[in-house]
Amino acid sequence: MKEFIYVACGGLVGTLTRYGVQVWMPAANEGFPWAVLLINALGSLFLGWFFTIAIPGKITPQLRLAIGTGFTGAFTTFSTFSLDIVRLFDGGLWERALIYLFVSLVMGLLLCGLGIKIGHRMLSKSSAGGAS
Repeated sequence: MKEFIYVACGGLVGTLTRYGVQVWMPAANEGFPWAVLLINALGSLFLGWFFTIAIPGKITPQLRLAIGTGFTGAFTTFSTFSLDIVRLFDGGLWERALIYLFVSLVMGLLLCGLGIKIGHRMLSKSSAGGAS
């Protein structure tokens, strides 16, 4: 039962953060869904990094749940991404929809990979620093 509380706490922060970004950036129905693209790109980078450095023994399982599942799960949004694509297609903006789909997918994969690389570098530097 406690696990649900950790996920909920992280989810609350993630949802509020996503909402803040969406308020700060232009709305999707004014053209291109920049806010959701940024949110999902940052979430991909962050999740790749976080689950690389979130080594059991260094980070508690509760913190992994709160941040990895709760925060990042609530911050990123596949459903809004899907809705944006459908709305762009329905609005006759199929070129934007295809660009958004392609850029989101490629950027998400590349940034997740970059996050993993950054995490590995951080871990190798911390273990090399501890060996001296």
